[in-house]
Formats: sequence, C-alpha cells, structure tokens
Amino acid sequence: MLSRAPVWSRPGPCVAEPGTAATVGDNPDMQIQPPSAATGAPVNPQKHRTGLSRMWHAAGYSMDGLHAGWGETAFRQEALTAMAMLPLAFWLGRSWVETTLLAGSVLIVLIVELLNTGLETAIDRIGPEWHDLSKRAKDMGSAAVLLSLLLCCGVWIAAIFQRFIA
Repeated sequence: MLSRAPVWSRPGPCVAEPGTAATVGDNPDMQIQPPSAATGAPVNPQKHRTGLSRMWHAAGYSMDGLHAGWGETAFRQEALTAMAMLPLAFWLGRSWVETTLLAGSVLIVLIVELLNTGLETAIDRIGPEWHDLSKRAKDMGSAAVLLSLLLCCGVWIAAIFQRFIA
C-alpha cells in the first residue's frame, strides 16, 4: 500500500522524523528538507490562521476563484444568464420550495462549471502533452457540466409548465 505522506516523512530510504531533514539512502550529504524547514516559512500560512482572520483570508481566496472563473467564457456566459434567471426564479416560483429549486438549479450550474474549470486548469498545469487519462478527466468534467445544465433546464421547464400550462 502506498503512503500518502510527504517524502520527507515516509519510512524507507529517506528516514527522518516529520518536519526534520532526511538523508537519501546512505549519503548524509544529500538531505531532503521539508518545505517549511527549507524556506523558514510555513508550507501553507492559511493553516496557522484562526477565527476571523482565517475567514477573511478564505473569503479573499474565494473572490480570487470567482475572478479567475470570470476569465473563462463558459462561466461568464452562465453567470450572465444566472443574473437574469435568479430574479426570475422568485417571480416564477409559487412557493419557497419551487423558488429554491429554480434558484438552486441555476447555482449548481455555476458551481459545477467552476469545479470543471479548476479540474481543467490543474490538468493543464501538469503538462501540455496529450494523455488519455487527462482527456478522460476533462471529458468527465464536461459531462458533469452537461448534466447540471440538463437538470437546470428540466427544473425550469417543469416550473414553467406548472405555472402557465397546467
């Protein structure tokens, strides 16, 4: 079974206590420093924040994510459509349940699109070369967006049918 621990904390050829330098094999001149020890800074400063400071920084990261998503054409189109559909959901819905389903289905499309964009960005960071697993992952993300769009359309068609035809 493979260990998910960082290389500097795994037992084996590189043996050391977590957070300390490890030697590679029998050569004490080759040391692997954990990132925090190598730079003197914590690996992720967010992990050491608590309370309102953590929430404030997390909100900033979330805004950065929305800003990055806005740079994607598909997300921008869906967000602009959502700006029209969300107020319409409050007019079209006859009860709070219908309104929640209409608005929620629109928000699910945006959420899935952001996740798909993040997935594609992470895969593109690995490398520009074509790989079957990368293609499969991107195709599955695209399929998730398609399913969320079909769900949204189904909920809205049912609500419009209920309001105006039935």
